[in-house]
Amino acid sequence: MSDAAGEERPVCATCGSTPADPEAAALARLTWSRGTENGREVWTCAACSRRHLRSIEGKLDPAWW
Repeated sequence: MSDAAGEERPVCATCGSTPADPEAAALARLTWSRGTENGREVWTCAACSRRHLRSIEGKLDPAWW
């Protein structure tokens, strides 16, 4: 889904939610988590990030700790 500025709105890779309007999309780019999987950009909404925090931390390289 694109907003008026032509940018793609993020879609949560976990639950599939997407911001409702361009203002929410701008806020999502600040509050959602962005990652790269297999060379593509993936987004995780704030709710899913909180819900799955332990799993996300468990996948980090030990060098982060």
